[in-house]
Amino acid sequence: VNQILLLLLVLTVCAILYNKVHQVPSALKNETVDLETPEEMEEEIPVVICAAAGRMGAAVAAISSIYSNTEANVLFYIVGLKTTIPHIRKWIENSKLKEIKFKVVEFNPMVLKGKIRQDASRPELLQPLNFVRFYLPLLIQKHEKVIYLDDDIIVQGDIQELYDTKLAPGHAAAFSDDCDLPSTHEMVRSVGMQNTYMGFLDYRKQAIRDLGISPSTCSFNPGVIVANMTEWKHQRITKQLEKWMQRNVEENLYSSTLGGGVATSPMLIVFHGKYSTINPMWHIRHLGWSPDTRYSEHFLQEAKLLHWNGRYKPWDYPSVHTDLWENWFIPDPSGKFKLTRPDS
Repeated sequence: VNQILLLLLVLTVCAILYNKVHQVPSALKNETVDLETPEEMEEEIPVVICAAAGRMGAAVAAISSIYSNTEANVLFYIVGLKTTIPHIRKWIENSKLKEIKFKVVEFNPMVLKGKIRQDASRPELLQPLNFVRFYLPLLIQKHEKVIYLDDDIIVQGDIQELYDTKLAPGHAAAFSDDCDLPSTHEMVRSVGMQNTYMGFLDYRKQAIRDLGISPSTCSFNPGVIVANMTEWKHQRITKQLEKWMQRNVEENLYSSTLGGGVATSPMLIVFHGKYSTINPMWHIRHLGWSPDTRYSEHFLQEAKLLHWNGRYKPWDYPSVHTDLWENWFIPDPSGKFKLTRPDS
């Protein structure tokens, strides 16, 4: 017995010495090796942002603001068209954003063929990347929960907070109600914005009346979405959205002359009464609706997320609260994207 115990002791000492001799200093370890535990992997926060031609500075500023205000493990999915992907990749890799975790995803606009009714009044709303949010499960496949953000936003809070938004059982997504924040009501009234279904759907059409949705029902804004991919696929949300896009092509049920163009309206129909809500301070919007109407600086400092939805974008002129946006903008190393300012 003593000999066996002695042998076991010798083997243990040898194993310890072997490990010490062959241990790799942490500074020399391959950085690409995944050393995260399963628990840490679950905490990865996927954030989807589009990088459209002519607006890439918006995506860069949004990403910069998110990355700078969180310690969370964020993975950015940057969605673009084939022609724009090299530009956004070069911008990121040649700026301080080279430290972020990101994947560039190509969106094929052919999936939209025959599903968009052409409308010349606001052609920018018909750009293919406006419909990326319809196809989240096709683009992002390994995550249970996903955040989608429009490019004309700035995040001032910790994105972990938004990711932790609770979705009720059976809900595929969470949005911000357009009637949710009293502080924005005066802004809405002053510039004549619509915040009900009447502003998005044509109630003269029988197909809309047949939905049984009151025209005074409060609308929601799909520029910020927290989505459950399992529910989205289970409920075939993408197919439902495509059905209403197709019906609009045939029957002109809504148009970009109305409040939110052709991307908001099908979502209002499909998600009516079946969505959870986002904390109102996580989506302060209408900053791009008028070049004259402003929120108080104190209110904006308290906001977690700012959204310049509307025509007047913070990288163009005229626009409001541009200082809050420029805090996070990173100049284009290639010089292609330039801010439009009064003295430029």
